[in-house]
Amino acid sequence: MLRMFRRRRDDLLCVEFVEAVTDYLEGAMDRRDRARLESHLRACPGCTRYLAQMRTAIDLTGRLRTADVDALGADARAELLAAFRAYRAGD
Repeated sequence: MLRMFRRRRDDLLCVEFVEAVTDYLEGAMDRRDRARLESHLRACPGCTRYLAQMRTAIDLTGRLRTADVDALGADARAELLAAFRAYRAGD
């Protein structure tokens, strides 16, 4: 997956980072791809911020309880579910 959008042999594009961030956070990428990704992070403040945001989202969603979801209300819950469905459908 990471080699799809390569510019130069060891370059990593931001789009590749976004596609690979889950594998990176889960420790599911090989050493070479991890090194390329970390090299990109050292040079790209935008992807560094994105990684921090992903870590924060994971941390916060891990704290959610059923009561938190129920507190959304029917309209907010329906809107959120519609957004997830659209995302999964590729819209």
